[in-house]
Amino acid sequence: MYTSNHIAIVILNYNGLALLKQFLPSVVAYSDKAKIYVVDNCSTDESVAWVSSSFSDVVIIKHHDNFGYAKGYNEALHLIAEPLVCLLNSDVEVTKNWLTPILKLYNTSSEVAIIQPKIKDFKNKSYFEYAGAAGGFIDSLGYPYCRGRWFTNIEEDKGQYNDTSQIFWASGACFFIKQSVFEKLNGFDEDFFAHFEEIDLCWRAYNHDFKTVYTSLSEIYHVGGATLASYHPKKTFLNFRNSLFTLLKNEASYVWAKLFMRMILDGIAGLVFLAQLKPQHFVAILKAHGSFYLQLNTCLKKRQQLPQQPLKRKITSIVWSYYILSRKKV
Repeated sequence: MYTSNHIAIVILNYNGLALLKQFLPSVVAYSDKAKIYVVDNCSTDESVAWVSSSFSDVVIIKHHDNFGYAKGYNEALHLIAEPLVCLLNSDVEVTKNWLTPILKLYNTSSEVAIIQPKIKDFKNKSYFEYAGAAGGFIDSLGYPYCRGRWFTNIEEDKGQYNDTSQIFWASGACFFIKQSVFEKLNGFDEDFFAHFEEIDLCWRAYNHDFKTVYTSLSEIYHVGGATLASYHPKKTFLNFRNSLFTLLKNEASYVWAKLFMRMILDGIAGLVFLAQLKPQHFVAILKAHGSFYLQLNTCLKKRQQLPQQPLKRKITSIVWSYYILSRKKV
């Protein structure tokens, strides 16, 4: 029987003093007896000193370099003994009793490996938040989407996703996972650095018959874009490249045909960026494809080492549904 003593809440930090001052107090106040860790990616601000002086019970793990999201968490979890881990962004406000529904799920279903709570917008608390919303899915070409968020269409929370249900991927903003499953899957793929690594991990979990679940009974508020803004070309590069990595590694059916279609659609996206006078994002897509080709052999070796299972999709193509059929939600 899991209790809050079995949970490690792990917050990755890089020069996040302002965020930690704003949000860490709510995590400490509402996390009962869970152990809280701040993992520092070699910050140059005063965030580590502030945490140390303000919260003596918070454990600080210091990295000697900025390892990004993937390696930053991988290295830290080697040092953490708790059987349940919550990977929590530093720009998240948690709510009272947020851990109770999570523990209940783990205690009532041994098949559940990964859990995501309801994620709402800190800046507009009646709406879902972009990164995760009410649980993630993926279409046949590897494009992710969420209940409560399709592309830039964000739904107001009117109770339409007040359930506990199986999803395909959970948001890295608040990502609960059994430590044993994280170890079995060899953690995040460090070639990703940041962005899309949680979707890749959830896909690998699916291919190993582990369940990922969403519950609306636990609710958090996420700022979003606090570490790397959505308009930053580096984020465009990482998202486009890592999406291709994920598709090649994990897709069971017609992967080369799907990659060909992705190349065409990515090219169209690049042209749209040019039309919007955002040439730096067009260049970011070119660089993403170049990086993907350079790492193609490495990615193929990873694919050969992993099982692939056919995936039943809710949506065949979110691009077609959204832009042609004008569908805006699941």
